[in-house]
Amino acid sequence: MKTSDLDYELPPELIAQHPAERRDESRLLVLDRSAGTMRLDVFRNLPGYLNRGDCLVLNDTKVIRARLRGRKPTGGQVEVFLLHELSPGEWRALVRPSARVPEGMRVEFGGGVSATIEEPLPGGQRRVVFDSAEPGSVDVLRVLEQVGEIPLPPYIRRDHPDAGDLTRYQTVYARVPGAVAAPTAGLHFTDETLRALEARGVDRATLTLHVGYGTFRPILTDMVEEHQVEPEDFAFSAETAEKLSRARASGGRVVAVGTTVTRVLETQFWDGRYHSGEGVTDKFIYPPYQFRAIDALQTNFHLPRSSLLALVCAFAGTEFILEAYRLAIRERFRFYSYGDAMLIL
Repeated sequence: MKTSDLDYELPPELIAQHPAERRDESRLLVLDRSAGTMRLDVFRNLPGYLNRGDCLVLNDTKVIRARLRGRKPTGGQVEVFLLHELSPGEWRALVRPSARVPEGMRVEFGGGVSATIEEPLPGGQRRVVFDSAEPGSVDVLRVLEQVGEIPLPPYIRRDHPDAGDLTRYQTVYARVPGAVAAPTAGLHFTDETLRALEARGVDRATLTLHVGYGTFRPILTDMVEEHQVEPEDFAFSAETAEKLSRARASGGRVVAVGTTVTRVLETQFWDGRYHSGEGVTDKFIYPPYQFRAIDALQTNFHLPRSSLLALVCAFAGTEFILEAYRLAIRERFRFYSYGDAMLIL
């Protein structure tokens, strides 16, 4: 597949810079693959499209305050964006301006928090080691709560997150800290929506995939299959695997909330059933792909030439999805992380 087949023109003003006033007031574009139809709606009506016995699968990862702003001993400013924990107190990170931060330099972040910027790593990254009285004893997540910022996506043009981002760039069911980007398909859910789904007899299950910064990386190769997805940590419990197997056995649909959930489920499904486990997945789904683990998908509108758009095209067909995107643009839907949603049945 040519990467250019995943391209589309998006007016810049349709890139959502702030969330909807209420999560469930986001608009919803409902696609029916078998009928080839599209319907405009709002997200709070999502339960009406699901049936008793269906099982909704949510990613319960929690976004950490991964962006730190510090100062060098000379007083110059340094930004550190934590990407992945290598060991207690030791992280892979993006450092800006990296060229002006020599190996071994100590950076102060305020509140008594400091770290040493160590050697370069592949992909323009650096190893960052947080200072502590005893090696390996620093609780970085606690440190981030003190001095870190929520890392908004690069297409949200704000110098700093505001107070609302602390809650709105997080799902209402976020539980396990570790992501540096939100599983944005879940941002539309409210407690009321979840109760309405329960009242309708729709079951619910969770898994964890810690979304990495690579989720924003475009496909730069000419052919889609030449692209590589960065590995991300996941955990898929035996309880969730059993619940999904029961739903399928009783005729219910497995409804994935987001591409992150989809990738875990497709990674952990073989021999006709779901298998629990934890580890990393670099599964890259693009057309043509035969889905085995999911029956419906709720997702946001994704960047052109992205691995996320490739997955959605694989699920519903490239032409159908791009036609839906053109409709969403005509109807002035809002795009990307804080934007509107799509339900594909």
